[in-house]
Amino acid sequence: MRKLALALPLLAAALAVGLTSAWGRTAADPGVTSTSILLGGTTPLSGLASGYASVARGAEAYFKYVNAKGGVNGRTITFTYLDDAYNPAQTVQATRQLVEQDKIFADYDSLGTDTNLAIRDYLNQRGVPQLFVATGARTFGADYKRYPGTIGFQPTYAAEGYIYGRYLRATRPKAKIAVLYQNDDYGKELLGGLRIGLGPVGKAIVATQGYEPTATDVSSQVSSLKGSGATTLMIFATPAATIQTYVSVNKLGWKPQIFVNAVSSASQLMKISAASSSNAAVEGSLSIVFLKDPTSPKWKNDPAMKLYRSILAKYGSGGDPNDVFNVYAMASAWTMVDALKRAGKNLTRAARQPVRPPRDHDQDDAHEPLPDPAGADGALARGRVAGVRAAAQREELIRGPSGLPRASTNATIHSVTAATAEATAKTGSS
Repeated sequence: MRKLALALPLLAAALAVGLTSAWGRTAADPGVTSTSILLGGTTPLSGLASGYASVARGAEAYFKYVNAKGGVNGRTITFTYLDDAYNPAQTVQATRQLVEQDKIFADYDSLGTDTNLAIRDYLNQRGVPQLFVATGARTFGADYKRYPGTIGFQPTYAAEGYIYGRYLRATRPKAKIAVLYQNDDYGKELLGGLRIGLGPVGKAIVATQGYEPTATDVSSQVSSLKGSGATTLMIFATPAATIQTYVSVNKLGWKPQIFVNAVSSASQLMKISAASSSNAAVEGSLSIVFLKDPTSPKWKNDPAMKLYRSILAKYGSGGDPNDVFNVYAMASAWTMVDALKRAGKNLTRAARQPVRPPRDHDQDDAHEPLPDPAGADGALARGRVAGVRAAAQREELIRGPSGLPRASTNATIHSVTAATAEATAKTGSS
């Protein structure tokens, strides 16, 4: 089995904590008392994207851990998250409830591209911070001037697609490429980044097929892509559609080299995909990785992963420690806590102060960091990719905008199943 390393200098902006600079300060913002902070968000607890539920639940576990240690500046954190079933209309309703009835201080960790787009105007107009959205869409960093209350967290989809394109251009310049993508900004940005990365060999893309986020079957799209004669398949899809794609590929007897986007390459999803189709269809798939894989023996004795597991065991209400979305969630929650801490005791929605770049061993009694939960060398580790100010130019996808600090991580293009020993063992791969 193969593992192919590719350095990924990710864009990152300094976390100008909190909470934004555009709004006026009030004596008492909603959701904040002398002893508590109320955060709220939406996540798909049901429906086709319910596999992402741990993105909220893992964050909640980390907040409980922090609360048990005294909270942040004397305040405990309550995180209320509502089910939107990955449906923007439901996201709007749930967010209005959180803002107008529950009186949250900030919207935090809401998941999905279209879902966050549906509430961005509303939240910014109401002066409610929209923090660390769980999507890699570029707009949540690139459009910060128009939406000063909104900040991203994870690497952008455009950058991810660009990495695949550069890798294919360097290693498979004669590949015939087919692309299955979700027909929204998420999928289109991955496809756009791929085209930019391919550059002069962009004609290698011989077929593309989109599917709607609400689609329950992508077999016809996969069949059309196979008919193109492609030798490489890019899966830019959420978990349910990704699993269906592997099933369809196997039924069709198609044997392309498969690339699967990071949001669907988690080890538990690969295990389900292998069990639902065949291990041969899954084995050797390639993806990027920017989080430590909790199933990899490489991280068995890693201090961050030991702390992660202990937190999840005590506060995670039965959460699966092998679910990488729990790792993501704690990296995000660490960043939220760090933002609140740096905003100071006089917490308002307008609180803001510059932040120095993180040192590798920052520690204090009130907020023990999760060391390196999201990267091998610590730069991305504590979620410092927060607030990505992605630029449109291809070069800036790699260099970062002028004047902004840049976080670097050992993100790699790697063989998915080579990094998921559990999936390999349970599906009988050699």
